[in-house]
Amino acid sequence: MSDMVIRAGLQVDAELARFVEGEALPGTGVDADEFWSGFAGLVAEFGPKNRALLQKRSNLQHQIDDWHRARRGKPHDHEAYCAFLREIGYLLPEGPDFSIDTANTDPEIATVPGPQLVVPITNARYSLNAANARWGSLYDCLYGTDAMGSLPPKGGYERGRGARVVTRARVFLDETFPIAGTSHGDVRRYYVHEGALLVDDHPLVDPAQFAGYRGNPKAPDAVLLVNHGLHVELVFDRAHFIGSRDQACMADILLESAVTAIADLEDSVACVDAEDKVQAYGNWLGLMKGDLTDTFEKGGRNVTRRLNADRSYIAPDGTPLTLKGRALLWVRNVGPLMTNPSILDAAGGEVYEGLMDAMITVMIAMHDLKKTGGMRNSVAGSVYVVKPKLHGPEEVAFTDEVFARVEQVLGLPQNTVKLGLMDEERRTSVNLKECIRAAKSRIAFINTGFLDRTGDEIHTSMEAGPFSRKDFIKRKAWIGGYENQNVDIGLECGLSGRAQIGKGMWAMPDMMAAMLEQKIEHPKAGANCAWVPSPTAAVLHALHYHKIDVFAVQAKLAKGGRRAYVDTVLDIPLAAYLKWTEAQRVREVENNCQGILGYVVRWIDQGVGCSKVPDINDVGLMEDRATCRISAQHVANWLHHDIVSEAVVMEAMMKMATVVDRQNAGDPAYQPMAPGFQGIAFQAACDLVFHGRAQPSGYTEPVLHARRIAVKAAR
Repeated sequence: MSDMVIRAGLQVDAELARFVEGEALPGTGVDADEFWSGFAGLVAEFGPKNRALLQKRSNLQHQIDDWHRARRGKPHDHEAYCAFLREIGYLLPEGPDFSIDTANTDPEIATVPGPQLVVPITNARYSLNAANARWGSLYDCLYGTDAMGSLPPKGGYERGRGARVVTRARVFLDETFPIAGTSHGDVRRYYVHEGALLVDDHPLVDPAQFAGYRGNPKAPDAVLLVNHGLHVELVFDRAHFIGSRDQACMADILLESAVTAIADLEDSVACVDAEDKVQAYGNWLGLMKGDLTDTFEKGGRNVTRRLNADRSYIAPDGTPLTLKGRALLWVRNVGPLMTNPSILDAAGGEVYEGLMDAMITVMIAMHDLKKTGGMRNSVAGSVYVVKPKLHGPEEVAFTDEVFARVEQVLGLPQNTVKLGLMDEERRTSVNLKECIRAAKSRIAFINTGFLDRTGDEIHTSMEAGPFSRKDFIKRKAWIGGYENQNVDIGLECGLSGRAQIGKGMWAMPDMMAAMLEQKIEHPKAGANCAWVPSPTAAVLHALHYHKIDVFAVQAKLAKGGRRAYVDTVLDIPLAAYLKWTEAQRVREVENNCQGILGYVVRWIDQGVGCSKVPDINDVGLMEDRATCRISAQHVANWLHHDIVSEAVVMEAMMKMATVVDRQNAGDPAYQPMAPGFQGIAFQAACDLVFHGRAQPSGYTEPVLHARRIAVKAAR
């Protein structure tokens, strides 16, 4: 137990207390006594409510398990199942139509579609990279990835590839910002005349796409264009090694890319105690104050990274124009399940971590709210909080009440906190409209999460029977219904033009050509934001939002009505064909075990909550707890229904541990699992599988937290 101090009847870790009182609170206008007494009141009132909601989850799950067990061996009766879910209050009646009335949202939330990054807030460098990913070089992203079909050659700059990049980028300009009478590939001069952009004396087909410039209007240093709300900057520099060989002296094309980013305290981090939480909260504080920096070695020299400044231009009418240089930041709080040992309540029990996050992250965001100029996150006076892993409207209403109390304690106007609702648990999916209604004055974001959603699907229906192999689960009707219904209900509830409707992550950061081909489906589906794994991916995904007018898509979808209904979403993706060969079964289990081990060993031993983990084929995938959850629940399901034996799974675990050891051989901080297989990380992975059925909602956090705390205690 670390040193604890008493604050308003709470036992608070001394390190956390010092951070809150010495670093976070000064400048907010809230004194320490006021903060701690308010938080103690929050814990006293909402802690028992949180506990009761978790108990309701458990009660409903037991009833569902019993229903399936009573019908084992019989064909699944979908109608009877839906009636049963209504009877027990799992599936609720849908109320009358309504529209959200969320006010004071920033343009990045309401009217500017674009890519969205998710970043572990515990890593200052990554957090700065994500915030600064608002703008990125199209030239760099085309040159340095496989986006054009091949990877760049090793060594120095290759002129032939560079020429291909320039040609590809000019095609983008022609498609997005066409010129009347000529092509961007042929022009020699861009200049401004009487408030209009002329290109070799030709105007843009749509003159309104000219948004501004920098420098001399006769020979600008930069020209600013806009399309579908996203800006593009053409950079001119005759001294640049590319610009000097370009007939128009164009040195680069900068794309406004990650217009929003989520600073994550949840699935992508490994925060188990006060030390971890202070690191996370400290980085959030630096982002909100605008003074976060990180110094690291790169290319043999020290580099200091900080937040990018805003960008200045001259508008077509000659007035100054300023655009943000950084993504608008959300902060993702922890869900309702976990407690944290850094604060103990009056009875000596750990407080719910979600209550800690609500109070502390909003208080920290007050540093941004108090700014009247300069580097700001929200110019509309809002705090943006994503709340994950909520089960149904009651838990959304509870979250709304928590933030109302936080606002009251901190002296903030009602509904200052805007809510991002993750549609990733089945009880939320099937009651989505009522979930949105429960916080209709806060909702500023809804988002699908296929992996967590699948993990919850498997756990909820664990007793229904064996599930399909993972690749086939994705092909079942339920997933299309889930994705479509999320957009349909979001539009029905008036989110278009007021809030973000999001889609999930592209998990392969090295496969940008495939992303360019496939991820355009997200804006085509009506999503005005979608997750990407890196600033580079954000730049390339931004191309999709130039091709697709998302608000036009949303308007068309809204006229057509719903495409999917709860009946489809409740179609359990059970295996229809069980005559898999032994090799197929083993391969599926090994694939799952390799993914679990590759993720868990870094989480437990190094405290890394999200990283690029090689899969069984050595393809790097972005892994977080959601990916671990689905793999663990899938193996647990197959074990429970005797598709595979415990011996087969353990053999796969040990075999895949040697694979993961090989994949991490170049990491000096890595601790091999083989040949002893006695390490805490290996045991954690086994716990997730062999005790997967017993984990609440199939979550990985209880096992991972307990094992990580054990590792830290042993040091």
